[in-house]
Amino acid sequence: MGIQPRALTGALRRAARTFPAIVVTGPRQSGKTTLLKSLFGKTHRLISLENPDVRLRAKEDPLGFLAHNPPPLILDEIQNAPELLPYIKTAIDENRAPGSWVLTGSQHFPLMRGVTESLAGRAAVLTLLPLSYAERLGNGSMVRDVKSWSADKKSGAHTQEFPPLEDILLRGAYPEPALNSKVDRRLWCSSYVSTYLERDVRNLSQVGDLGQFERFLRLCAARTGGILNLSEMARDIGVSVPTARRWLSILETGWQVYLLYPYYQNFGKRLIKAPKLYFTDTALASYLLAIDDGPSLINGPLFGNLFETLIVCDFLKRFLHSGQMPAMYYLKSRDGLEVDLALEAQGKLYLIEIKSAMTITPKHAASLLRMARELGSRVGSASILSQAIGRFPVAPGIVNNNWRDSLSI
Repeated sequence: MGIQPRALTGALRRAARTFPAIVVTGPRQSGKTTLLKSLFGKTHRLISLENPDVRLRAKEDPLGFLAHNPPPLILDEIQNAPELLPYIKTAIDENRAPGSWVLTGSQHFPLMRGVTESLAGRAAVLTLLPLSYAERLGNGSMVRDVKSWSADKKSGAHTQEFPPLEDILLRGAYPEPALNSKVDRRLWCSSYVSTYLERDVRNLSQVGDLGQFERFLRLCAARTGGILNLSEMARDIGVSVPTARRWLSILETGWQVYLLYPYYQNFGKRLIKAPKLYFTDTALASYLLAIDDGPSLINGPLFGNLFETLIVCDFLKRFLHSGQMPAMYYLKSRDGLEVDLALEAQGKLYLIEIKSAMTITPKHAASLLRMARELGSRVGSASILSQAIGRFPVAPGIVNNNWRDSLSI
């Protein structure tokens, strides 16, 4: 399995020219170490703080550890030795050579607390999620910005062979199962979940019962693409709402779920205020739901939710992998007006309705038409993203875009 071009490469190179430290967060196995070794392997030494002996030396004698391991340096999984951060800050203040320190971490919130306290103004913070669809196809080095995704394009212009949609959903976006068909998907997912629970979750004091937490994890997979209802979820597994809220925060910490919040500006409707919940990888979600083959997936009740999850998380990656904070929302009013996704760029909203169908008719554009009228000049474009082939008009001002054409570059 070769190294896929990653869209984050450009942001990493820019950061290395201007910041003394770079922090790359993201879930385990998303390709952080592989990418950093490919970019900085000839100039930086890599030290993994997953190694128990190395971690012990770093925690017990930070000064001695750094004296024996001077920059330029890649410190992998820095959250395992946060004691190093104040000393790295001191070293940076003495020598602010750009790109000297490269740190990775799989637990976003604890790592960010340490970075905020110790490396504020000294570190560029970037995020690497698993492969976007374009990266999976090998197009990661030429991913366009968010605004340009909806520009006119010729259908069928791409020459590479596209993998079937069910294969994409079942094998997900983590590089190893996504790119290597010889990897046993069920075994990989089982091992990932076990490792995540045993390594990351067990280290967090908020979790007492790992078995019950795993049931909560499966419940999140079953609710992907739906509006978050913590009270209902807590009741379903027999825990308190505060406990469910803590556990959800842990899943966000490990980049296992993403919360998409409603658009924040009032436009004359009473809006639903709860976020939508997305499981960030469809392979793990389908595995946790015991969906193991294409027919069960395509004909099952959660196919539309998993397809929507794929699209939403791909746009999330488009933002993060270009070094930007996500400007993504959904819209839903209490009188039934709903749009799946709204991307904000340069003061405009780009409205997207996500449909897993292959046949798109004007009825699919009803919410988009009403929402575009409500928002008026704030709308840059309104479109449907679906399995239907090609780009064609659906209703006045509404076009259909094939999801592969839109996301493959």
